[in-house]
Amino acid sequence: MATNTVGVPRQQGRPRSTDADERDAAPRGLAWLLAVTGAAGVLASWVITLDKFLLLEDPDFKPACSLNPVVSCGSVMQSEQAQAFGFPNPMLGLVAYAVVVCVGAGILAGARYRGWFWLGLNAGTFFGVGFCSWLMVQSLYEINALCLWCCLAWVATLLMFWAVTAHNVRTRALPAPGPLRTFFTEFGWAPPALHIGVIGMLVLTRWWDFWTG
Repeated sequence: MATNTVGVPRQQGRPRSTDADERDAAPRGLAWLLAVTGAAGVLASWVITLDKFLLLEDPDFKPACSLNPVVSCGSVMQSEQAQAFGFPNPMLGLVAYAVVVCVGAGILAGARYRGWFWLGLNAGTFFGVGFCSWLMVQSLYEINALCLWCCLAWVATLLMFWAVTAHNVRTRALPAPGPLRTFFTEFGWAPPALHIGVIGMLVLTRWWDFWTG
């Protein structure tokens, strides 16, 4: 036991963690989820980008995921919605999902991010979910076709959004009442499961005659 200059004992060893430390830390499970879902998004964006270039070179090119009139990646790639910002959507995904991979890898390497960073990540994933939801509606009711790689990106985005939201609620980065924090602590799997279930039901009912015919 050491003493300071005024003779008061000073404990040695690892400093006691503070509330800020607890808030900045993130579980490894979340880190792996961000890394894996981000990688899935990068993969989907990369494949779609390559197929888009091939389609531009050869209008008769048929992507491997164009399996039938419903699951038709080519129809989605050739739509106006596929370049909502004036350039192919997957090029945005290549950047955004790569950032998420880096965040997950950083946590696994021991990095700690401040509350404002988590809120920023939450806002980014919220935008991603909103954009993916718009694309989903366009695919189901305007384009009338599905892209399997797009579906992978949708699922990856909503998983990372709900995971980051749950983390921010549990750590109080997002203000929430106690019962809501308890819910996200014990049933954090429920919102993404429900979200994916709703998407699955919409896809199933949209082409019910095709699936059951």
